[in-house]
Amino acid sequence: MTPATMAPMGRVLVIAGSDPSGGAGIQADIKTITMLGHYAATAITALTVQNTISVTEAHGIEPHLVRAQAEAVLRDVGADAIKTGMLHSADLVSEVVAIIRGEAFSGAVVIDPVMVATSGDKLLDHAAVSLIKSELIPLATLVTPNLPEAQVLTGMPLETDDDMREAGQKILDMGAGAVLMKGGHQNRRTLTDFLITPSRTLSLSVPKVDTRHTHGTGCSFASAFAALLAAGHTLDDAFPVAHAFIQEAIAKAPGFGAGHGPLGHARVGRHDS
Repeated sequence: MTPATMAPMGRVLVIAGSDPSGGAGIQADIKTITMLGHYAATAITALTVQNTISVTEAHGIEPHLVRAQAEAVLRDVGADAIKTGMLHSADLVSEVVAIIRGEAFSGAVVIDPVMVATSGDKLLDHAAVSLIKSELIPLATLVTPNLPEAQVLTGMPLETDDDMREAGQKILDMGAGAVLMKGGHQNRRTLTDFLITPSRTLSLSVPKVDTRHTHGTGCSFASAFAALLAAGHTLDDAFPVAHAFIQEAIAKAPGFGAGHGPLGHARVGRHDS
């Protein structure tokens, strides 16, 4: 197949933090987008010191440098979708809003509202959360909270499927185009994800896998959506493809690390592993 006959390559600008162990953050985003056949560019928001066991340090990049990285990409390579991850301060959230508005960005915007660490510790202060709700979410094509993040955004407990659907509606009411309510934190034998839009709710359920190798699942799921949207897929079409990618990446995790290990991004679609 010559370049002239290849399917268009979607371009995704990821604005997120770095994970040196390769399991989450920018590194997981790049792996996901690349394995789906699309192009990843990045604006790094934070440098962390972490592995599968713990995060020991995190240093936020100055917001003006994050904006400069993003604008350099948008004004040359361009982007068909923007995906955000770890935004460490209210000032940085404001800069990301300014990037999207200032460049009159017309592509998809996927917001992964990274707010709560695996340990349960909150990663953002009240001012940053407030700005995400009032300024960033209204720009989103899709918001992808896990259950602890959805609780922070909505202030409601999330114990049942009805709770998840109600929380998703509350996030829609904040101005989001659609919400992916992820059920990975459910304490059940069957886990359900809901794609909630103003006109419909779709769901996909899978048996819970007994594994500790799920580090970066949320980053990867959001990036899979961003890559597919960048390539012109609809939300409805992207949902089962992104969902299947994550399930296979979990199933094919390489088993690295003594803690919450990384996914097997590079093994998705392969039958020799």
